[in-house]
Amino acid sequence: MMLQASTRDRAVVMSVPAVAGMRSRRRAGRMVTAALHELARIHLAREGTRSRDETVVALQSLLPGRSQDAPVGSQGADVRLVARPVRGRIRLLLGMVRANEPWRLLPDLSRAMVAALATGAIASVNSTIWMLAGSMSVGRLTVATLGSVALMVGWLVVDAGLWHHASDGRSADKEKAALYNASTLLTLGSGVVICYAALFVVNLLWALFVVDAGVYHSVTGQSASTSTYLALAWLVASVATAGGALGSSLESDEAIRAAAYSKREQARLEAIRQADS
Repeated sequence: MMLQASTRDRAVVMSVPAVAGMRSRRRAGRMVTAALHELARIHLAREGTRSRDETVVALQSLLPGRSQDAPVGSQGADVRLVARPVRGRIRLLLGMVRANEPWRLLPDLSRAMVAALATGAIASVNSTIWMLAGSMSVGRLTVATLGSVALMVGWLVVDAGLWHHASDGRSADKEKAALYNASTLLTLGSGVVICYAALFVVNLLWALFVVDAGVYHSVTGQSASTSTYLALAWLVASVATAGGALGSSLESDEAIRAAAYSKREQARLEAIRQADS
């Protein structure tokens, strides 16, 4: 987000990211209103009671960022405020992820979810999975979770060609490509985590219904407790997510893009691909 103000022309121009930062409309409204009041006070005081440096300080308090002299060609603007690069990019990235609506991944990838549910149902009644779940520590189960989520995200990116490449070697184009790729990974990662949580709940209920405590004890030699069922559902969710990654190959590229991006983002990326080609 960037704001330029001209004390001579009593005008303010603001640039807002097109892909919606967090609460950008509300922040933009407050910034413009406060900046206009500031310029009005300067004008009513006939620009004689406040120096330019004081004006910069007053305007900069509206936008947490850094000020700089307006470059040549800025059409009379003598103050320009630019949001801090790191925090501004983080807010923009979070806004892009929010606009992509990662929670839509669960219903949109129906074939992948069917494959994951089928894999989980079969794994839940497998005696080898029972013994593995009983012997694995929390750390190893966590590694299995991270591995299955990474496998699912990587498979979707590669299979549907979601990785964006810079069209030339300019730093601005590389930065844009990195921003798109980061939003893709965060969107898919958030959506897969939501799918993983849903699989965990479904597999836990399925294990409580299907896995008999006596049969479990006779096979593994261990008693079936609450922690036993939780560990089993945890491991099965990881196995099911890996199965869902393979099942996602049945989805069309258009379906995966629709699940990963909002309609506006799909149109923007399609325009970029056509321009590159």
